[in-house]
Amino acid sequence: MRKTQAGCLVVLLLAVAACCTAPVLLVAAAGQSGRQGQVDAAAAGIPARMLAAYLTGSAQVTIYVPGCRGMRWQILAGIARVESDHDAGRQVASNGDITPPITGPRLDGSGAGGNTAAIPDTDGGTWDGDTQFERAVGPFQFLPETFRAYGKDGNGDGIISPHNADDAATAAAVYLCGNGRDLTDRDQLRAAIHTYNLSWAYVDDVLSGIDRYDALGTTPSTPTGTAGVVIQAALAQQGLPYSWGGGGPDGPSTGICCSPGGQDGRTVTGFDCSGLTQYAYAKAGINLPRTAAEQAGIGQRIPATAGISALQPGDLIFYGYDPSADSTIHHVGIYLGDGQMINAPRPGKAVRIDPVTAMPDYAGGARPL
Repeated sequence: MRKTQAGCLVVLLLAVAACCTAPVLLVAAAGQSGRQGQVDAAAAGIPARMLAAYLTGSAQVTIYVPGCRGMRWQILAGIARVESDHDAGRQVASNGDITPPITGPRLDGSGAGGNTAAIPDTDGGTWDGDTQFERAVGPFQFLPETFRAYGKDGNGDGIISPHNADDAATAAAVYLCGNGRDLTDRDQLRAAIHTYNLSWAYVDDVLSGIDRYDALGTTPSTPTGTAGVVIQAALAQQGLPYSWGGGGPDGPSTGICCSPGGQDGRTVTGFDCSGLTQYAYAKAGINLPRTAAEQAGIGQRIPATAGISALQPGDLIFYGYDPSADSTIHHVGIYLGDGQMINAPRPGKAVRIDPVTAMPDYAGGARPL
């Protein structure tokens, strides 16, 4: 069906782009001390799309292991650094698919890769391309049999694959959490890593990476309940491109022509800002109207004068040319906590985590939950 409205378009004759923001791509994070900070994927030595996958996996793990505590992107990054060097030499698509696939040495008992035990094929070569023996697969180097047990649809596309960064990161988070570990406890964290590879030297290597990433900062913990469903649904879309007029309750889609900056949304499959919020809230059973300005009228309105401290995780966050007039609202995001939001910022950028202060015209929020 052809859309008739651009999700964040304000019906004003203004020569500015709707749903736009200015900062260079950064993943915002709160520092270990609780102060606001920025985690730059480049500073961490991690490709931005892989960092998005680690954030997605850590955010979604309590859906599958409600009792898990302390899972964070740094733990997943520590594992993937050792297992695949964050997909070094591969291409990661916006949906998380990795090409060419990563497959480890053939586990035929020959000693290649340090494994002297022969492991017969269990997946018919579906994931590892070997119909006789197993090979570890994907950025987290799962054996196919293990991935079948723990694999999850991290990006919500209906396909579960160890060669998808979001699926693999979510599966690794579930595996490490076990039956509900407290990964804030160093001993339990060491035990979890040891289950991944029965080598204490391996554990020490992974922990050295985790400690380095911990020094860069953390992300806010994802709440449980309806707000958690909304936030997790939005986080899982990280890396998808902005599409003018694109997306909605059913997920990403092509949009319409054309943004003030010239993007033809008909050529891009993804989300604009209000398409993303529609999708995330639909996952929680809440139907939002299509435009950002209309969404401001849903639920409890939180005025800009109340400040960012009045927001709660899961709230909608608005930006407008006149913060006191909802009709001028041109952008919407979803509040994560600790001064951060999940955001589809503007044409040419992908869904990502940004600080609320990334845009200058904060217009308050709304609480539909």
